[in-house]
Amino acid sequence: MAIVTLEQMKDQLGLTADQDADDALISGKIEAAQDHVERLLGYTFAERYPDPAIIPASLKEAVMQLAAWWFENREAVSDVSRSLPFGVAEIVNEYREWAF
Repeated sequence: MAIVTLEQMKDQLGLTADQDADDALISGKIEAAQDHVERLLGYTFAERYPDPAIIPASLKEAVMQLAAWWFENREAVSDVSRSLPFGVAEIVNEYREWAF
């Protein structure tokens, strides 16, 4: 289950609903970003939040920030490359399942 819709992501990117040329690409970025955030958290959203309505807004924001970052910076190497966009790691760390 994707926690961010295509429409929400298009709003994040400043695109309108009729700009659909990149819909498949954007959907792929959402899927990849959610997978990455879930791996950082140590659990899937479906496991922790059986009702999607209770997923914290900040976790949705982390997925959108990461998906937007990957959409805007599609090259593997660039001047702005870094592991995660500013704020994503901080959001994830607040909800991460820590195990030692």
